Amino acid sequence: MREELPPEVAPLAFLIGTWRGEGVGIYPTIETFRYEEEVRLWCPGRPFLAYAQRTWSPADGRALHAETGYWRPRPDAGVEAMIAQPTGVVEVGVGTSGDGTVELASSFVGLAPTAKEVTRVERSLRVEGDVLGYEVRMAAVGVPLQRHLTAELRRIGD
Repeated sequence: MREELPPEVAPLAFLIGTWRGEGVGIYPTIETFRYEEEVRLWCPGRPFLAYAQRTWSPADGRALHAETGYWRPRPDAGVEAMIAQPTGVVEVGVGTSGDGTVELASSFVGLAPTAKEVTRVERSLRVEGDVLGYEVRMAAVGVPLQRHLTAELRRIGD
């Protein structure tokens, strides 16, 4: 049985779970690639969701990417997401949530001295039943904002 959620988290409860599936990455500066992914969002008993994500190669299982952070509901039906990546990129996304969807646009992108240039990130998520689909758009290394990642994940647990 799931613990009772803080009332502030209720608008984001549709995201809670462990999700697993496959995606595709594209960008003008790289070769198109496929990946497998696991995302976990959970409420640690406070008015936010904790977030952990990892991807790996379907061909040989080697790690590709990971992210971690927190998703905070706002009283105006909005959401804020603070996401850190081991590539040296930290993003703060601000947006809206409702009816099983989240739309985020970066209000801040921080870069470690050795990170590649990323100037903007947008994320669109939708949950229908036990399926989470998303698209990530990115402006980086002199390339304007465009689609970078798309995936479809299935809920495999709470």
